[in-house]
This record gives sequence, structure tokens and C-alpha cells, in this order.
Amino acid sequence: MVCGQRAARYRDVFAIGEFRALFAAQLLSVVGDQLARVALSLLVFDRTGSPGLTALAYALTYLPELAAGPLLSGIADRRPRRMVMVVTDLARAALVALMAWPGLPLAVVCVLLVAVNALGAPFNAARAATLARVLRGEAYLLGTGAADMVDQLAQAAGFVGGGVLVLAIGPGQGLQIDSATFLVSAILVQLGVRERPVPSYPTVRDPVPAWWPALKAGAVLVLTNRTLRSLVLLACVAGFYVTIEALAVPYALDSGGGPVAIGVLLAAGPAGTVLGMAVVSRLGAELRLRLLGPLAVAACLPLAACAFRPGIPVTAGLLLISGFASAYHLVARSAFVLAVPDHERGQAFGLAVTALRTAQGCGLLVAGLLAEYLGAAVVLTAAGVAGSMVAAAAGLAWSQARAAPGG
Repeated sequence: MVCGQRAARYRDVFAIGEFRALFAAQLLSVVGDQLARVALSLLVFDRTGSPGLTALAYALTYLPELAAGPLLSGIADRRPRRMVMVVTDLARAALVALMAWPGLPLAVVCVLLVAVNALGAPFNAARAATLARVLRGEAYLLGTGAADMVDQLAQAAGFVGGGVLVLAIGPGQGLQIDSATFLVSAILVQLGVRERPVPSYPTVRDPVPAWWPALKAGAVLVLTNRTLRSLVLLACVAGFYVTIEALAVPYALDSGGGPVAIGVLLAAGPAGTVLGMAVVSRLGAELRLRLLGPLAVAACLPLAACAFRPGIPVTAGLLLISGFASAYHLVARSAFVLAVPDHERGQAFGLAVTALRTAQGCGLLVAGLLAEYLGAAVVLTAAGVAGSMVAAAAGLAWSQARAAPGG
């Protein structure tokens, strides 16, 4: 672990073998997942020729997490976390390998896909909880920041490189490569992460509660704790500024742009996020926490300028600013995980991720529906204004929670 009074540095974080194993495992999983999404889309389109079914199959790579988050994340609190990560990785490797079987009915492929993505919930919860044990304080934020930055870059590389690779080798082979990434990830975790016992619970009579009591206790903890509740609300602000992902195409076309403009608009946010993470992670701890509310507002407010239809270059600059400010999620997530007792981290993390994904999904869906009648620019403007108001309220709740006794 990183100890001592001096500020933690990335060099200190990467010097820890357990972190390197977790970091490499996540990197492999992200690249493999993006490759699998491309491969699956091509597989479905090749067999059906239907854009609608292709989009539905792609959506299935995200939807299972909404249910699996609260239902399965608690496994990371009731079983040894290294074992949870290794077993879920091996199970996903086997399921993806089955998906690559030639001639397998698409219905079966989709069922396997749902299972693969559902298993990601306990893996991610176990990984987040383990990381909070491996790294402490400033080192934890730096470690998660490094992982998030690479995650953003790996997603982009996975989409671009994955498309080229899958076209060259075929969707079946692409899925086989994804299966191999899960297998290597399991090996890295098994060899590089120390086994720890199941977290001890405060009650002696029921040291490891059953699934339903654990789920209920996690929900009560998140909903009744002012600090955790405000952090989840701050995370859900993403449902407003994520709307650009659904409306980049119509907005770019309405502004006279083409495919390049669409790509620029979609890339501006992630690029800003990577830059923002690099900057925010280097700020002092107290300053980072104070900036949570203002940064959440700044992540939404630039969208309001779409009312003036400023053109593609200016809009891209605004989205870059929005992405930069959205790096507050790094601080919010770290504060959330560290504020939860170790024995409840897996379940609470799963609930928080579910809230975030639900907010993002609803934001994208509502934005798409409204844009049919109001136009992309109007909807983006409304999302910017409404999101800024919600972010301000969430920031105020966060400030009040910190000021409260014990906050």
C-alpha cells in the first residue's frame, strides 16, 4: 500500500503489484468488450440484414446491467472477492466462446450475451471493493483515475481497431479473441491479487447475510445516508449531458456537417473527460470535493448554447468543456466507495452504477423521442438548462451533507 505523509504519485500506485494486475485485467476486459460489440453487430447484420435487430443486439450489451447491478453485485460482499473476479471471468470466457460457435441460432447468441453482460456486475463490484483495499486515500483516487483514463482510450481504440480487425478476421474469430481476453484477465487476477477473506459484518449471529437482506440493507444504506444519496444524485446528472450521444447525428446534419462532423462531436466529450481526469486527479483533496457541484453544473451548461446553433467547431469546443467537467465522476465515485463500509461496498456500488446507467438510458431515450418533434438543438438546449438546475441542487445537497455532523 501507499503510505506516508507525502502526496501519492502515479509512480507509487503502479509500483503496487495488485493494482497492476487489476489495471491490466480491466484494460483487457474493456478492449475485449468493445471488440465483441463490433463483432456481434456484424454477426447479426450479416445473418439478418436488419438494422433494427442489429441495434437491438447492440443494446443487449448494456441493458442487463440495469437488473444485474442490484441483484448480483452483492455477491462481492458474500464471497471472497478474488474468487468472484476469477470465476466470473472464466464463466464469461466460456460463454463468449460458445457465442462464436458457427451456426449457433441468434436467439441463443442473444441469451448468452445477456448472461455475459450480467456477470460483469459482480466482477466490477468485486474489483472496485478490492481496489479500495489495495489503495487508500489519495492513492485510490489516482488509481481509479488512471484506470478511467485508459478505459476511455481503450473504448475508442476498441471501436476503431475492433471494426478493422473484425472485418479482416470475421465476427466469429473476433468473439474468440474476446473470450481469450477474459481468460487472460482471470489468470492475471488469480496470480496478481492477494486472496482476502469475506468482509466481516458487524453482527455475530449473521456474519454473512443472505441475498435479500443484503440487497435491502444496501438500498437502505444508500437511500438514508445523506452523503451517499447526494453522490448518487450527482452521478445521475450524467443523464442530461449524455444526450449528445443520441443527438450528435441529427444535430451535425442540421448544422450542415457530415460524417466527419458527427465523429468530431462524439469524440469531443471523451477527449475532454480524459483531460479533465488528468487535471482533477492532481488537485488537492479538499478542493476536489468542493468542486463536485460546480463541475456537475459545468458538465451540463455548455449544452444550453446549442440554442444559438453555433456551428460544429464551437459546439465541439463546448462539448470538450462539458467532457472536461464530467471528470467530477472520478471524485464522486471514489468518495462514494470510500464512504461505504467494506462489508457493503459491493452491493452499494452495484446500486449506484444501476442508478447511473438508468439515468443515462432514460436521458438518451427521452432525448431521442423529443427530438422527433422539437429538433436536436432544442432538446440539447433543454437538457443543458435542466441538467444545470438538477446539478446545482445535487451540489447543494452534497455541500449540506459534508457540513452536517459526521459528514
